[in-house]
Amino acid sequence: MNIPAANPRAQYLSHKAEIDVAIAATLDGNRYILGPQTQAFEQEFAAYLGVRFASGVGSGTEALHLALRACGLGPGDEIITVAHTAVATVSAIELAGATPVLVDIDPVTYTIDPDQIERAITPRSRAIIPVHLYGAAANLNPIVDLARRHNLKVIEDCAQAHGARYADRVLGSIGDAACFSFYPTKNLGAIGDGGLVATNDPVIAENLNLLRQYGWRERYISEIAGWNTRLDELQAAILRVKLRHLDEDNTKRRALAAIYDEQLAGVVTLPIEPANTRHVYHLYVIRHPQRNALMQYLHERGIGTAIHYPAPIHLQPAYRGRLGEVGSLPETERAAREIVSLPMYPELSEDDVRTVARSIREFAAH
Repeated sequence: MNIPAANPRAQYLSHKAEIDVAIAATLDGNRYILGPQTQAFEQEFAAYLGVRFASGVGSGTEALHLALRACGLGPGDEIITVAHTAVATVSAIELAGATPVLVDIDPVTYTIDPDQIERAITPRSRAIIPVHLYGAAANLNPIVDLARRHNLKVIEDCAQAHGARYADRVLGSIGDAACFSFYPTKNLGAIGDGGLVATNDPVIAENLNLLRQYGWRERYISEIAGWNTRLDELQAAILRVKLRHLDEDNTKRRALAAIYDEQLAGVVTLPIEPANTRHVYHLYVIRHPQRNALMQYLHERGIGTAIHYPAPIHLQPAYRGRLGEVGSLPETERAAREIVSLPMYPELSEDDVRTVARSIREFAAH
């Protein structure tokens, strides 16, 4: 692709000098797992979010899994979330032994519909996982209110929302716990895999630190049954560099999104920035009834696109029939047929954004 949909190498090159120094220092440090780089990153990211505790883990999926376990959730518990998300959200719930209960999305924001949550609450409900999708915040105030009334935990899935805000608070600081992915294409991406759980609750934080390393408080002595899911020192060192640039890079994403908005107004359905929020455009997702034809048209012109996500979780082979059927989540299913993610990353040039937009206008004029 002349204009790829994502370009993590460009992110590395933009901060190459700092990253290379950080990697070299870590290699020379002779500590490669849960060492000083990880500890420093946890402290710096917790401070960025405005929370007391942060625990680095092996991936975003494991962040969700351990957050559920650390909250005491497991077999027999129902966790309410959406089908319009990466399969990791549901995979983590099932890893914890809990049962996913999938509800529909708001058709404008693509995030969980609070009205649908209330209808899904049963005596077995124990938590809600709102997914902050594409860089935009889910509508947290009514979700938190519902959770308090029904004694439910709120675990924020912030895998696509590093630095986004809701009501002047950084996402990840509002629920009982929050989970982040550092997959290379994320707004804060590693050069490899990684994840993190943030919380203000000291009990949850203590549980997380035990669970991520075999239940150890004393080395080789397991106080509880745990796992091995640790953020490595190289990734932590890289993330410390990139965290220093996160707000600046998010500002660049917002500027590119503003150009798309201006160039594509009235041509396609544009993403919105909900009131009282700050969108960080992990993805710039438009909607068009002839989505597949549009993608092919752009592909022929060297423009990369993607679909996030082409098949709702309840309709995928591994889950169909036990988490839902065709027609059970109509807004989710409609969105999956029409959405497309356009190129979006801080190093994307404004000229390339205009080229993408011009090609979309040409397609729409045919």
